[in-house]
Amino acid sequence: MQLMPVSLAYFLEVARTGAVSEAAQNLRVAPSAISRQIAKLESGVGVPLFIRHPRGMTLTEAGSRLLAHARRSEAESSALLTELRTGSGTDARNVTVACSEGFARRLVPHAMAAFRHDHPDVTFQLDRVPHQEATRRVVEGIADIAVTYAMGPQHDVRVECSVVVPMAAIVPPRHPLAGRERVGLAELCAYPLALPPAGTTQRDLFDTGVQLEDLTVRPALVCDAMATKYEFVRSGGGIALVGNLGDLGGLHPDPVAEGVVYVPLDHPVFRRREAQVQTMLGRRLPWAATEFTGSLVALLRPAGPVS
Repeated sequence: MQLMPVSLAYFLEVARTGAVSEAAQNLRVAPSAISRQIAKLESGVGVPLFIRHPRGMTLTEAGSRLLAHARRSEAESSALLTELRTGSGTDARNVTVACSEGFARRLVPHAMAAFRHDHPDVTFQLDRVPHQEATRRVVEGIADIAVTYAMGPQHDVRVECSVVVPMAAIVPPRHPLAGRERVGLAELCAYPLALPPAGTTQRDLFDTGVQLEDLTVRPALVCDAMATKYEFVRSGGGIALVGNLGDLGGLHPDPVAEGVVYVPLDHPVFRRREAQVQTMLGRRLPWAATEFTGSLVALLRPAGPVS
């Protein structure tokens, strides 16, 4: 059962898939039925919602604005239906968080555990996904909250808080850089490096810094799994870059337990990347998600400048 009008539900599926035929297949209705509802919706609002192409459809500016409204309506309708069916507001006590790996490793689980001390009836779902996927899940109402990295203004989500996270090199305890207060890119590149793949915010900024300083780098390891990079460093394979989340919310890593030493990386290019807590624009979150968002913001804010 859905609470949205049929025309809006059909519009939402066409916007998701980019094609009437695929939307019809997903919804198990005739393509002509979807086309009629879209035409009726466009007639009602008085402006085109899609640009028709030979092999699909893309949203107009008006269609994009309606899509944001439809996503909010879908998310709130789903929460309301669950509450009505259970009679107890169960959905209000379920919180789904999408976050990139660095946050899933320590900061977000720490915040969840602390939150459950005061609210033991709250259930969390944590989805570890790439940073852009975390944002997409909030935009589409799949997740209540995203904790992720971003660069530049974010227009599709509400940014509850953002903070520049210092970058650090992780090195073995007896490495020549282990006692340094900070290290520059040129010094860093003199050692074998474990780097994330191209296309990640960290790698893009690293490559920009290397180009600015006219450095040549051939990574010893390219990997997007943090556990692998930490083991590579502990085993003496080289050094790696990480966001220094130990500076956030008092979550300082234990060097003995980690088996590595964190050395701050000194280069202005890395200040372009921000840790963000994101929620859906205009959506009224259930109480537990709202309260947990506040907990995450409080954990991040003492670390540095906030916008």
